[in-house]
Amino acid sequence: MGKREEMIKAIKQLMTQPERIRNMGIAAHIDHGKTTLSDNLLAGAGMISEELAGKQLVLDFDEQEQARGITINAANVSMIHEYEGEKYLINLIDTPGHVDFGGDVTRAMRAIDGAIIVVDAVEGVMPQTETVLRQALREYVKPVLFINKVDRLIKELKLTPQQMQERFIKVITDVNRLIRRYAPPEFRSKWLVKVEDGSVAFGSAYYNWALSVPYMRKTGVSFKDIIDLTNAGDLKALRKKAPLHVVVLDMVVRHLPNPLQAQKYRIPHLWRGEIESDVGQAMLSCDPNGKMAMVVTKIIIDKHAGEVATGRVWSGTVKTGQEVHLITAKRKARIQQVGIYMGPERINMEAVPAGNIVAVTGLRDAMAGETVSEEQIEPFEALHYTSEPVVTVAIEAKNVKDLPRLIEALRQLAKEDPTLHVKIDEETGQHLLSGMGELHLEVKLVHLKEQWGVDVDVSEPIVVYRESITKTSPIIEGKSPNKHNRFYIVVEPMPDEIYQAIREGEIPEGKPKDPKAVAKKLAELGMDYDIARGIVDIYNGNMFLDNTKGIQYLNEVMDLLVDGFHQAMDEGPLAREPVMKVIVRLVDAKIHEDNVHRGPAQIYPAIRTAIHCAMMKANPVLYEPYQKVIINVPYEYMGSVSREMNQRRGQLIDMKQEGEVMIIISEAPVAEMFGFAGAIRGATSGRALWSTEHAGFKRVPNELAINIIRQIRQRKGLDPNPPTEKDICPQQ
Repeated sequence: MGKREEMIKAIKQLMTQPERIRNMGIAAHIDHGKTTLSDNLLAGAGMISEELAGKQLVLDFDEQEQARGITINAANVSMIHEYEGEKYLINLIDTPGHVDFGGDVTRAMRAIDGAIIVVDAVEGVMPQTETVLRQALREYVKPVLFINKVDRLIKELKLTPQQMQERFIKVITDVNRLIRRYAPPEFRSKWLVKVEDGSVAFGSAYYNWALSVPYMRKTGVSFKDIIDLTNAGDLKALRKKAPLHVVVLDMVVRHLPNPLQAQKYRIPHLWRGEIESDVGQAMLSCDPNGKMAMVVTKIIIDKHAGEVATGRVWSGTVKTGQEVHLITAKRKARIQQVGIYMGPERINMEAVPAGNIVAVTGLRDAMAGETVSEEQIEPFEALHYTSEPVVTVAIEAKNVKDLPRLIEALRQLAKEDPTLHVKIDEETGQHLLSGMGELHLEVKLVHLKEQWGVDVDVSEPIVVYRESITKTSPIIEGKSPNKHNRFYIVVEPMPDEIYQAIREGEIPEGKPKDPKAVAKKLAELGMDYDIARGIVDIYNGNMFLDNTKGIQYLNEVMDLLVDGFHQAMDEGPLAREPVMKVIVRLVDAKIHEDNVHRGPAQIYPAIRTAIHCAMMKANPVLYEPYQKVIINVPYEYMGSVSREMNQRRGQLIDMKQEGEVMIIISEAPVAEMFGFAGAIRGATSGRALWSTEHAGFKRVPNELAINIIRQIRQRKGLDPNPPTEKDICPQQ
């Protein structure tokens, strides 16, 4: 029996013992060494050869990723590790650290129970570290810490052991500060990372060594030994004395929970259904004999097998030929192949039980985030993405005969990556592709050409703006075209605290499953409880409330009103851009008794016009997306960087010096950031390292807003002049 067969046999045995499974991820700021760590863990576990590890980047198996040197897709691998004489199955999900791919991180967090947070010892905790840690804690994922690139402290910065210790303490303190801030209350102190208990390890992923206090106690290897070997350049001896995979995977087995432990506290927070039901109990106890339920976290297109859906099995067992429900898509499907991953290779299995990460084919209508189950159950909470699509390009097939292929390709891209929005512009017939940034879209367009062979013309990137209001409107009447139905509404600006709570996922989007709990939360954030009790729907950071009393037939038209509210929020009155931070309150209504006179054709225009008219009377304003820009640059280029940012309406937020390097953190409008990569390279002779992340929306200064509204309207084929109240509000 070859080594590979032995490996598969061992994995099959361990899959059925949940106490021996660890589902974990590795998350970090870009370039802090995450993929190198993953590869060397795989090498240590015998999945790839040691010489290649770190160069091979097994998890970066998309050709584009290797060319760019950043991880774009979260890949999944199963491997085996022996700890204190017992074997363990470790399912590792690699996630991207580049902000444009933040959606992948969010989805990967759903599948795992624990995460190694990697921090560069030289740079320390960076903004993206905070983002990934916050996402992990929000999904009830327990962290441990690996401080990487310690070799640079020894060789480049030539720090003394005392100075190094100070460095480590600072990183650990910063990480624990974030855990205290973002962890669920019951885990705030339990999940803090500590050097003494081995929930912190430090080392060099590139040179393949690591240390932790338990390992030092067990083997007698000291930090001084490591410094001496590093200075002597004896890398082989280093790897032998303190092998990275042993130290790090020991930490994983010791400190990260198994599925039996994790599902007890994760399921009640991730799943909306009745915990006392059979399937609820089966998920709590990770029961392989219960009804099957899983969540799809990623869809990839395999040249041979078609669509492969990867996901976490919460209860029951996934089997070949199983009939399943796709809860959100409201479709049925039949599972064809069932398997697991070993690196980029998918190994077929007959069945995969609860507590594992599975790869299946046959779920043609599933998207990432889909709940798949044997019977109809409540879906899992919608996944929260930390960024939202803010840049759009219009694309057309160069060759008309490629159009069907382009449509199919876009459909697949949107399925693989729900943070990508695809829309057809009814007026121009162009396909609009919206993503989280320039790089995100660039990667997807290369994908189109290379995987699908479709040549496209791409417009200049366009920024997605938002519309909002700054005042409360008077009561506005909206009449249906037949004059038989009247709705009276008020719009008001949403307080920042409430908007933040929605963005952070503390208040879930959609129709609240527990309106009382949501009302209570809104009251805590300052809303009048009697008003908050009317909560009907939350949509893209806007809110619809029913504050009427005893209106006949209102229940019959409520779904139509919510649809009309969605339509009004999708396209605001100023420039038909999406709306944010608006509260719409229905305060009175008169509704025709005969349902023939109160169908969609009557209700939609009534509510939509009323909302838009009210917004025009509430001082409508335009918001634009901002990016946080983090630039590492040698001291002498400081001036060039500042000038470059000033030209782009950038605001300096923070500046700190680390050795010879300055770290400059600023914020700038996304609209001003196109072409930044080339410009900053030129300004710093290619010496700048930089990354960006979404920094929310800020109001556009009035003197710029008029022109921007004109440009957007012109692009959409509308009258370029910004509308007035008269244009939007029907004459009474």
